[in-house]
Amino acid sequence: MEVLNSAQALPQPRRASTAEYLNAWVTAREAFWLALETLRAHRLRSFLTLLGVVIATTTLIVVMSVINGMNLYIANHVANLGANTFVLSQFKWAQGEQAWLKARRRNRPIRISDYEFLKRNLTGYKVLGATASMETGTVIRYGGQILYDVSVTGVTPSMEDIGEDQPESGRYISASDYQHASLVCFIGQDIVSHFFPTLDPLGREILVNGTPFRVVGVAKTIGTVFGQSEDNFVQIPLTTFRRIFMARPSIDVSIQAWSAAQMPPLEDEVRTLMRVRRHIPYQQSDTFGINASDTIMTLWKQLTGSIFAVTIAIVAVFMVVGGIVIMNIMLATVTERTHEIGIRKSLGARRRDILTQFVIESMVMAASGGALGVLLSLLISRLVNLVFTSSVPVSAIVVGVGLSAAVGLFFGIYPARKAAQLDPIEALRMEM
Repeated sequence: MEVLNSAQALPQPRRASTAEYLNAWVTAREAFWLALETLRAHRLRSFLTLLGVVIATTTLIVVMSVINGMNLYIANHVANLGANTFVLSQFKWAQGEQAWLKARRRNRPIRISDYEFLKRNLTGYKVLGATASMETGTVIRYGGQILYDVSVTGVTPSMEDIGEDQPESGRYISASDYQHASLVCFIGQDIVSHFFPTLDPLGREILVNGTPFRVVGVAKTIGTVFGQSEDNFVQIPLTTFRRIFMARPSIDVSIQAWSAAQMPPLEDEVRTLMRVRRHIPYQQSDTFGINASDTIMTLWKQLTGSIFAVTIAIVAVFMVVGGIVIMNIMLATVTERTHEIGIRKSLGARRRDILTQFVIESMVMAASGGALGVLLSLLISRLVNLVFTSSVPVSAIVVGVGLSAAVGLFFGIYPARKAAQLDPIEALRMEM
């Protein structure tokens, strides 16, 4: 009999727990709708109360959106060396001024002989290519028309598999062009639009610093980077570049790995081969630079990190100001509703019910300001994207709303505790 009574008593804690959960849900739901009704009933006061939270949330999301948009822009246009590609060049990119000055005195240019050495001895790579650029003073002519400051680059045929320059019509520089140092060229869309707006450029000759080159291919449109056109170029075989323009050009060697996981060991192999070739003692630094996309992105994120840190400081100030205003309004609300609190307590409401109600009201008020800030930031980000670049990450929206709700929770605890600690008798004496 005792066992039966014990078995019958087992479900009781579950029923009590269910009742508590139901009571908490009802309390939270009522507090939520009551908070929304309060916001609706006092719209101007609510707007002024939430102004600090709105400004803080808007600032945070807009800055995060602009930084995210700039990160994507840099990754896609500036740091886009090609998939799983790194570059061997004279200097290491993204280094401090002092380090660069030391490297300028110490580092030697990468030559075509270095490229050929790596091509003979490096193993496991997917594509190996090289480029050399003419610094300044390039003049391109066709008929009576002239273009100045066009990018003239000597390339190996393999750069077609690494770089962004892909043929739209015609072909790229071929192995035969490279072997025979042919007078052929591959041109960008800016050259086409200036010299051949109504003509087919293939097979026509343009003069590069007075030397005639036959157009064998036209590249697809690339676009601009920070307002600078990437389509204003002429590419010729690297052997031709060396024969006509520069006998010993400084080159960049692009090495593409089969996968991202293969890049670190391939970089180490290139470093080892170059150190052996240049007879660099183990205690001395490299006299060359090995650069990958993450080199640029690391420097860029360091710069944007400083901007974001300043933004966080500004947002923190606005959030604290907004939180203090919310706390003052909630204290005033507690005073206004003292009689109501007394009635609720006399009908059986517990301290934690009152505490939960006012904390939820404070959180809803702050989160509403956060939601308004999200809407405003989406509009501003869209306008910014028309003239610059901006991309709203989902994380920014989550952080914005979550942070505003956390501010409401933090600054709402004191007014909620004050309401919960009211004596019901004294509260009922207060006139409505």
